[in-house]
Amino acid sequence: MSAEEKLAQLGLTLPLPAPPLANYVGYVQSGNLLFVSGQLAFDSNGKLDSVHIGKLGGEVSQADGIAAAARCAINILAQAKVALGSLDHIQRCIKLGGFVNVTGDFVAMPAVMNGASDLMVAVLGDKGRHARAVVGVASLPLNCAIEVEAVFEVA
Repeated sequence: MSAEEKLAQLGLTLPLPAPPLANYVGYVQSGNLLFVSGQLAFDSNGKLDSVHIGKLGGEVSQADGIAAAARCAINILAQAKVALGSLDHIQRCIKLGGFVNVTGDFVAMPAVMNGASDLMVAVLGDKGRHARAVVGVASLPLNCAIEVEAVFEVA
């Protein structure tokens, strides 16, 4: 089953990628690597839901953080589709990097980042298994709960 068929089976559609918030591009391809810039949890209308704004360990629940991470992964795949024309050109998700907006005592960043990791594997299967890093940070753009970036091997 193709990645796009898997998305449909999961009831997911890829939005148009959000434009960059500053002086950068949404993705860069170098050789057989596709680097996708950090994506926020924008919905299909380019908005952040109020439950995805703020700090984990504060006003954002762990469950809402996981959902925000999954939405970031959807936005990563949307950027990849624009870059490649089809998600079927993805040979492997090499790495995801996650930045979680946290209070000083919140330590469950890996559990929150699983929202993105689980979605990548659900859509890409074994090609979605990846290396990863996740860190807690004091703030993120637009006070969003999480930002996720990706590196893909592509053909």
